Amino acid sequence: MTLAIDPSETSAPTAVPLSDLVARDAREFGVYARTGGWTFALMVARSVRPGGQAAGETPKVSAKGFAELAGCSPERVMRYYKAWDRAADDGLVPHFEALAPGQEVELPDADVWLSYYVSRNSAASERGTAIAQAAEAEGIRPTKALEVAENPTALRAAILADPSTARAARSALLDRLKEDPDLQGELARDVVRTDDLKKAVASESRAADRIGYVRQIAESGQIRTPAGQTVDAPAELREEAERHLSLIDELEDGEDTGGWATEAYDTMKSLVAETVEADPELRVQERRTKFYGSLQKATRAFEELTFDDAQDFYEDDMVQRLEELQQAISTCLTALRGAGGTGSQG
Repeated sequence: MTLAIDPSETSAPTAVPLSDLVARDAREFGVYARTGGWTFALMVARSVRPGGQAAGETPKVSAKGFAELAGCSPERVMRYYKAWDRAADDGLVPHFEALAPGQEVELPDADVWLSYYVSRNSAASERGTAIAQAAEAEGIRPTKALEVAENPTALRAAILADPSTARAARSALLDRLKEDPDLQGELARDVVRTDDLKKAVASESRAADRIGYVRQIAESGQIRTPAGQTVDAPAELREEAERHLSLIDELEDGEDTGGWATEAYDTMKSLVAETVEADPELRVQERRTKFYGSLQKATRAFEELTFDDAQDFYEDDMVQRLEELQQAISTCLTALRGAGGTGSQG
């Protein structure tokens, strides 16, 4: 018996013919994926005549004419033109004069494109000029800085997500604050309105003051006593200040100095007090200075009192307090005279 075979069961599926339009789109997509904006920049570079070249010298057209044919603005065409010009100056692509309409050349990678292309005309503005100059001073390509400046949202995202970017931003902001009083004021207001920042600033300020106290002893070789005297520091005390200061100076940038500053400060204050107590003459002078300081404060406080309008708020307690003060002063005077004070001794 002969079996009949259905041809439809053995033949391979018929392939659908590839559309030329699909193939063209795929090729163009692949080219753009590899080259990005360079693809369009090449169209401009080989079709728009460079400055100084007359219309009769080349089949190329003006940027305005190319824009009209493309249905876009001349400014947009010129942004691609300038990007190609910058890349040509760096040797990445041929100069305009070397290109003819329809000519193909090897293009740089897509990820290099944004280093040359500026999406807005900010580079020509006063702001753009300042950014470009700052970028050159930092040794980077101006277009990179301009690109960041034109996309503050991206900058914010990078700062929020990346600690190293945040540190770079902080360093730049501190440099900017030195020459921008308005920004200083704005930042100060932001700090005092934010409780956590205000506490952090107060803590850092306290640490800085304490380090300054230790540094002053180490560098000047002098100490300030609790009563306010300035005297030469003993050699061992100065050496201890230098030791603490060297430990603080060796800390890494960003490392918390609060604990180190407190330890150094407390140590120095304790040693200063011991120095005063160990020197009988200095100890007497310290007590004398402290007494005079308190006496001056009391004198100023009493001189600030005014009694012209006392009848408006008179109370018996006021008179009692003044009488007690008078008695205390009399007792003090008696004690001083009994110790040999004559009023002529300072």
